[in-house]
Amino acid sequence: MHCSAERFAGLILGLLLLCAGVVQAASVKATRLWPSPEYSRITVEVDAAITFKHFSLANPNRLVIDLEGVNPEAALTEISSKVVPQDAYIAGIRVALNRPGVTRLVVELKTEARPQVFTLKPMGDYGHRLVIDLYPASAETLESLVENAIGRAERKADAATAGDKAAQAAGAARDARGNTAARAAQPDYVRLITIAIDPGHGGEDPGAIGANGSREKDITLSIARRLKGMIDKTENMRAYLTRDGDYFLPLHERVNRARKVQADLFVSVHADAFIKPHARGSSVFALSEKGATSAAARWLAKRENDADLIGGVNIAVKDVYLKQTLIDLSQTAQIADSLRVGKAVLEELGGINRLHKPHVEQAGFAVLKAPDIPSILVETAFISNPEEEKRLNDEAYQDQMARAIVDGIKRYFEKNPPLARNKLAQNL
Repeated sequence: MHCSAERFAGLILGLLLLCAGVVQAASVKATRLWPSPEYSRITVEVDAAITFKHFSLANPNRLVIDLEGVNPEAALTEISSKVVPQDAYIAGIRVALNRPGVTRLVVELKTEARPQVFTLKPMGDYGHRLVIDLYPASAETLESLVENAIGRAERKADAATAGDKAAQAAGAARDARGNTAARAAQPDYVRLITIAIDPGHGGEDPGAIGANGSREKDITLSIARRLKGMIDKTENMRAYLTRDGDYFLPLHERVNRARKVQADLFVSVHADAFIKPHARGSSVFALSEKGATSAAARWLAKRENDADLIGGVNIAVKDVYLKQTLIDLSQTAQIADSLRVGKAVLEELGGINRLHKPHVEQAGFAVLKAPDIPSILVETAFISNPEEEKRLNDEAYQDQMARAIVDGIKRYFEKNPPLARNKLAQNL
């Protein structure tokens, strides 16, 4: 009888523990997929911290993730319907209960991929997150993607300027008859100039949200695409977008991409918010080694630098070179050039919008810390201001904003032509 009582008590205790485990199972709040040409991201948001295991299988290629303490509820199983045909890496996702207390995700891959799987603690509007990033199997593949993007930009630029060159030839004939003004107005660049355009935020990181629901990441991408189109139509200039879709890109990767394409200028496009809705006006920022030039600049820099925390970075694989870059204090020349180009852009912006400050401000923006590339961050307007939010969503105003930035860039390079570079040097 005594043994039976002990067994009965043990059974009851086991049942209680099992029930407790069921009660404490993490609940899935949402799932999201962010495909891009460079990598694909899967995010599973839950209401509590979870543990997981993952491994890869071949023939066919697939990634398996076992989620412990997670049930295959509707919020999780619906992820399979979010896979899109244009995803470069994911062919499909299957979700099922593998064994009691363990749900298995099987990510069917289109090609061999290099996965990074990690968790993030609650940040901003997000709860606990499991992040699955699928990168090219080799670093060379990512390098080729960047090079191909630059190649496409060069071909577009050549096509766009072919007609201009014909017109210039006709103009030269007129100049020979005495009309030399048009030829004198042409800037005398020594080589092709590369502008890296960085649309702020993206993917998991929406950026600032306007009073009417506008998302900064959407506005910045739209303006950046217009800016790229205008630069590619400018003779002897080409543009490269650090991102050309709705996906997250870590701050250090934005800097690294600008360096990979040997950019002569880095322009980060934003439409931020402030704690007061009446704040308004356009601003241009350069890097500061010492400190922010105003309280607002310091607040905005912190907000932008938190983008990695919101979007989610695997801190185990942070770029070693960037760590050196971020502590490098030998950026005096870069900052001086950034201030000059920033001044030219700010003056052009003043022609279409009120300026938040009449001078280029400075702060410790991580995205401006490339030691060898002049870098500016343009706050096109405050999305937190209802009036400016409305203008930021207007296509005509976006065109005006892009044109002002281009005109400022052209003014800068007319006075400060870049040095010759063997790889890109051209004889005009």
